[in-house]
Amino acid sequence: MSAQVKYTLDETQIPKDWYNIVADLPSPPPTVLHPGTKQPVGPSDLEPLFPMELILQEVATERAIEIPEPVRDIFRLWRPSPLIRARRLEKLLDTPAKIYFKYEGVSPAGSHKPNSAVPQAWFNKQAGTKKLTTETGAGQWGSSLAFAGSLFDIDVTVYQVRCSYDQKPYRRALMETYGARCVSSPSTETESGRAALKENPDTPGSLGIAISEAVEVAAKNPDVKYALGSVLNHVMLHQTIIGQEAIKQFELAGDDPDVIIACAGGGSNFAGLAFPFLGLQLRGGRKRRVIAVEPAACPSLSRGKYAYDYGDTAHLTPLMKMHTLGSTFIPPGFHSGGLRYHGMGPLVSHVYELGLIEARACEQIACFEAGVQFARAEGIVPAPESTHAVRCAIDEALRCKAEGKAETICFNLSGHGHFDMGAYINYFAGKLVDVHYDAGELAMALSLLPAVAAE
Repeated sequence: MSAQVKYTLDETQIPKDWYNIVADLPSPPPTVLHPGTKQPVGPSDLEPLFPMELILQEVATERAIEIPEPVRDIFRLWRPSPLIRARRLEKLLDTPAKIYFKYEGVSPAGSHKPNSAVPQAWFNKQAGTKKLTTETGAGQWGSSLAFAGSLFDIDVTVYQVRCSYDQKPYRRALMETYGARCVSSPSTETESGRAALKENPDTPGSLGIAISEAVEVAAKNPDVKYALGSVLNHVMLHQTIIGQEAIKQFELAGDDPDVIIACAGGGSNFAGLAFPFLGLQLRGGRKRRVIAVEPAACPSLSRGKYAYDYGDTAHLTPLMKMHTLGSTFIPPGFHSGGLRYHGMGPLVSHVYELGLIEARACEQIACFEAGVQFARAEGIVPAPESTHAVRCAIDEALRCKAEGKAETICFNLSGHGHFDMGAYINYFAGKLVDVHYDAGELAMALSLLPAVAAE
């Protein structure tokens, strides 16, 4: 038999705790501020949106936070996810590098997002929540929360960014199959949605607008809570089961990654893979290169300003210090809808400021080229978001070839692209173009950042 390809763990090896990188950082992340008073937020400020257990996770400083057994039991549907050696891609590239990928597309919803959707729904169920609102870009998070809501008999309403709502009807159908209601955002159902439509009836929408709509509904209705699929600390926390499993799987493989790569929009799948490895480094282990890959049309880490900003367009959310393009910035419409967010999660932004990670921005067509190359070698069609990680992994493998270095590369294949084939159809038809943000609009959005004395 030829060399091993898959490295798998038994269900008993699903992590029992989430890993909290805050415990190992050399300096704590900046405080979250109230949008009205500009003072640090307290638990009571967040209670209209989240159950108390998630609020406590948001501000936690301990290294390990126990995963409830009922949540781990549901995780057994797809976890542990496989670590796969991309031997055919290595051969195609003729590289001395070893390429591995952690494959999160094996979940029921087809991405890493259920890793947080299930615990969020469970903690809401324990708190008596009957209804949840959320936003989604490409629909990976919306379909995952819809799936989680179906498990716990919670009604879910998803505000999906308009350009993705139009581009990805099958993702919408998946949400409805799980029992959720999917609404094109901006909508006429909320004040923030109506305001966005009044300003520009033809707007492609944005995650910032969709968040505003979902938060508004939750804030105005005491029987409704809000769930977020990325950006916040507790979401990053939930995703760390990815990296914890990968560490064990690399031990099985007798290998250890030199380069760790993941796409990054709000930062959840990136943090999920990278933070446990960074934790090893921060506790005295060896240094690795860790690369967050973002779209060139929405490069919050590469081009954003590190500043306090709102998480949404209507300024309903607390102020977080993050790399931001400005909360009023609306990225151009491109097919990686899950990466069309104006800000990077505060924890990811903080580790970037500390010099622990790198950022790289990639163009849309180059990413799809890499996605097709990967699919033809390894058989898995990546989600458009995940093609950014594939692109970077291929580029790093080719660098190793040019330099004659046999480095080990690991990337997170955060989801499959089975519901994104319209994007591939456009790519093969030559209709896909590299879209670019308007520099003037970006400058205007950055000029409107809130003034915060704490900076």
